[in-house]
Amino acid sequence: MTLYYDNIFVKESVLHGKGLFSDIDIPKGSVIMKIKGDEIDENECVRRENEENNVYIFYKDENKYIDTVNSDKIKFINHNCDNNCYVDEDEDGDLILVALRNIAAGEELTIDYGYDDIYDACSCKECDNKD
Repeated sequence: MTLYYDNIFVKESVLHGKGLFSDIDIPKGSVIMKIKGDEIDENECVRRENEENNVYIFYKDENKYIDTVNSDKIKFINHNCDNNCYVDEDEDGDLILVALRNIAAGEELTIDYGYDDIYDACSCKECDNKD
């Protein structure tokens, strides 16, 4: 399996702060990278969110979360309702970032965060058109 981790870089984003970008074209369905970090349970997830204002946590399954606060790339992925990536699980049970469609070199990588509060603050074209 080809991973595109080495082709992904962080730079300023028009969406929010910094974002993830690719320096090459990525075909639809490609695994871009594994999502790595501390595996924590729900109680620790809630504690880190509330006490540390940690927003870099990915839901894995029932009572497992991946905290990516110490990662050098994935923590910078921004939300967009018209996302070009999604998070999935591979055959080993690891979280992976997958290209939802063909992604052009230089394009920002985005996912739909999938929680209600994000849509209130979202300024993507799809949300701007809902007004």
